[in-house]
Amino acid sequence: MNKPIYRYLAEKKWRDFKRKVLEQRVAQLSIVPDLLGSLDIVADIDLSFGRKTVAPGDFVDSDISDKMPTLHVQTFTPGEKLVTVAVVDADVPVPEEDGFSTRCHFIASNIRISPNETSIPLQRITEDDKKTTPDAQKVALPWVSPWAHKGAPYHRLAIIVLEQHEAKNLDISRLSAINRDGFNLRSFIMSQKLKPLTATLFRTKWDESMAEVMERAGLKDQINIEFKRKRVEPLPYKRRTERMR
Repeated sequence: MNKPIYRYLAEKKWRDFKRKVLEQRVAQLSIVPDLLGSLDIVADIDLSFGRKTVAPGDFVDSDISDKMPTLHVQTFTPGEKLVTVAVVDADVPVPEEDGFSTRCHFIASNIRISPNETSIPLQRITEDDKKTTPDAQKVALPWVSPWAHKGAPYHRLAIIVLEQHEAKNLDISRLSAINRDGFNLRSFIMSQKLKPLTATLFRTKWDESMAEVMERAGLKDQINIEFKRKRVEPLPYKRRTERMR
């Protein structure tokens, strides 16, 4: 991939099929416009949890997504880039408003990639941060396991790779002050002068392992909350029809 001809052929093959599938899934599951105003996907991305490769939009069991994934991001333009990775839940229920909000589950910045450096192992990056000085750390918001209440609709977990302006390092200490709840991805991109390169997503919902995942995450008070659909009264003409029967 350090030769232009091989980058050209790889990009052509990717755009002929794989990019179309990714673009379709991002559109079908409304990552645009729910989280991003627009997205021109210019880099290939693969998501895996351990040995499990996750296709865009697949459901992932909670005991698997409890651990941090690995990304493989293939760029097709020469040179190195510094990127930020953000993981955002687009479907956090807000019962009192009868709506949804967002939550940021992970942010790491100043990650170096190139056509020959494609791996972004979030677990290893986090572990390396523990051994280095604060000014060299990359993780701003540590991984929080995705979780969903019983009875709630599925959650979309978007993973967005963002190019840093002019390959300049971001201040991790400032990013660490960002609020997870109500996280606004558009505002984050504008304030940090970032440019989306690519994105993928997976989905999660309540399963038999979710209670244990929530307990490990310190969410014991959320485990027994269950969402139930409101009973919708039939329209008047339907009630008359039912009485006549």
